[in-house]
Amino acid sequence: MTDVEKKLQEMGLALPDSPPPVANYVPFVRSGALLFVSGQISIDSDGNLITGKLGAELDVEAGAAAARRCALSLLAQVRAGCDGDFGRLVRVVKLVGFVNSTPDFADQPKVINGASDLLVAVLGDAGRHARSAVSAGALPLNVAVEIEGMFEVS
Repeated sequence: MTDVEKKLQEMGLALPDSPPPVANYVPFVRSGALLFVSGQISIDSDGNLITGKLGAELDVEAGAAAARRCALSLLAQVRAGCDGDFGRLVRVVKLVGFVNSTPDFADQPKVINGASDLLVAVLGDAGRHARSAVSAGALPLNVAVEIEGMFEVS
């Protein structure tokens, strides 16, 4: 068990399976020392979509929880992109978070903090990253949050 997996276990968390793509794209692409992970949507631990619009059906706390689930899916894809070896993960470089929100909702950064905070809690300084948190009028399957990531790997 790697340090990442031990930390997740200590936190009472488990990585989901790396879901296959549902359209004409791949879940991740490696270019040199960078691993680009396609957008991961908010799915709960039972495999159900976390849906709804922030500022209407969902509050910031629910959105942050959805973003945490996206971060776990990102880590699952990183594990797959590193052939199961988290020891090859050097750091999180950047996240781009999309929040399904009403036009007047302005707390997208607080929502995406759910993912950022989880990555720092699990990876320490290697989890600190650049980031964008943007509003989206709609997301695929009406999910609450979608996050893509860039990671440095060895």
